[in-house]
Amino acid sequence: MGGTSCGGYKFLEHTADAYFEASGKTLEEAFEYAGKALFETMLNTSKVECRTRKLVVDSGIDAYNALYRWLEDLLIIYNVERLAFTQFKIAFDRRVRDPSELSKPLRFLGEACGEEVNPEKHEVRNEVKAVTYSLMKIVKEGDCWYVSTVLDL
Repeated sequence: MGGTSCGGYKFLEHTADAYFEASGKTLEEAFEYAGKALFETMLNTSKVECRTRKLVVDSGIDAYNALYRWLEDLLIIYNVERLAFTQFKIAFDRRVRDPSELSKPLRFLGEACGEEVNPEKHEVRNEVKAVTYSLMKIVKEGDCWYVSTVLDL
């Protein structure tokens, strides 16, 4: 985990699926970049305009399940409503300050902004079949949170 800068996402090597790490100064920010990485796997997010906002309200039995639910909820919206997103914001019902708090339940209110999918405009890349728990990690190193997981393509 980790790197020199805090905030963003990068793709990691994986044999057949998409594997990414997202980071942020807060766990919320890391989750937001995880949403961005999910959509960047599927299409070119720089071509998506913020025209429609969608609320995502859910919870997890712990932070790992919350990360899974956040990404899975976004994927469901993409598949059912055909909305592509480029901006993400999330707020937790409680502040997660250190890794010892990751095992507690975590509710969230998220918002994604984007527009209807247009394959020509958005340069559709991959079909993500599912979010997985494979190689899922949530860690804090110094002042930076890192989350990673594998997406089943």
